[in-house]
Amino acid sequence: MADSTLVNGQITDAVTQANLSTLGSGSAVAAGGLFQLAAQSFGLMMQNAVASQQQLNIAAQAVTTQGVALLYASGAASVAKIGQSDVPDNLLDLLTALRAGTAPIPT
Repeated sequence: MADSTLVNGQITDAVTQANLSTLGSGSAVAAGGLFQLAAQSFGLMMQNAVASQQQLNIAAQAVTTQGVALLYASGAASVAKIGQSDVPDNLLDLLTALRAGTAPIPT
């Protein structure tokens, strides 16, 4: 018990025990707060990683779309250029000569 004072000894013991209980549980409470903070930080990090991956996927889709559009545009331009040249005529002459069984004369 505590020293003899004007206050009842049981009261001083109760206060002392409450203070010791608070001091004893302080480290556990601090560790719990630290673990909660770590879990919240980890969760936020995962949310940021998912958002970043989504943005990268959107950018990749945009790049792919632009690339395909460019290929289609260049393909259409190439087909138009081939159609305006004498390549189709040469191919037709070659096909006709092959069907006839004679070798075409190079021009």
